[in-house]
Amino acid sequence: MRSLEVTLMVKHLIRACIIVPGIAALLASCTSLHVRSDVNHALIGTVHCRTFAWAGSFHGNSPLRNTIANPLNEKRLRTAIAAHLGSGGVQPTAADADCLVGYGIGSNTVVGDVYPYGWGWGWDPYVYREGIIAVDLYEAKSRQPLWHASVEQSLYGVTGAEAEKRIDAAVAALFTKYPG
Repeated sequence: MRSLEVTLMVKHLIRACIIVPGIAALLASCTSLHVRSDVNHALIGTVHCRTFAWAGSFHGNSPLRNTIANPLNEKRLRTAIAAHLGSGGVQPTAADADCLVGYGIGSNTVVGDVYPYGWGWGWDPYVYREGIIAVDLYEAKSRQPLWHASVEQSLYGVTGAEAEKRIDAAVAALFTKYPG
């Protein structure tokens, strides 16, 4: 009787070892961030970004200042971008930068496809909040755009360590498309 129990336990363990990694891989693929990217191919090969400066910020009288810009998230985003650029050998400078870096954090309400509501007539729209984090790279002298990348990443309702985690994940995803 004991050998039958051991055999059944081994079979269950083998099944778990096969099924659990498959489920984990499936869940990981559902949570990966989809990056949209565009490159100025005519210019990107002629510009070498060894240094960068910021193209702007949300400080001051920016129209974004009173709507979507959280100064803490802006700082988190700038820190993450600078870290990714630095790991690629692009260093910040106060003057005569090769490239300028722009960025954005925002959200908007999206009305998606409609679905049937209840048992009666009528259709309801699928409405959700879409969060976007974007990075732009410009050639500093001409101010011509070199690269744009954006990713859907919601920061709605999160603060502190969770906001930092989501921003870092978004920037890491964006820089998988970095042409430099």
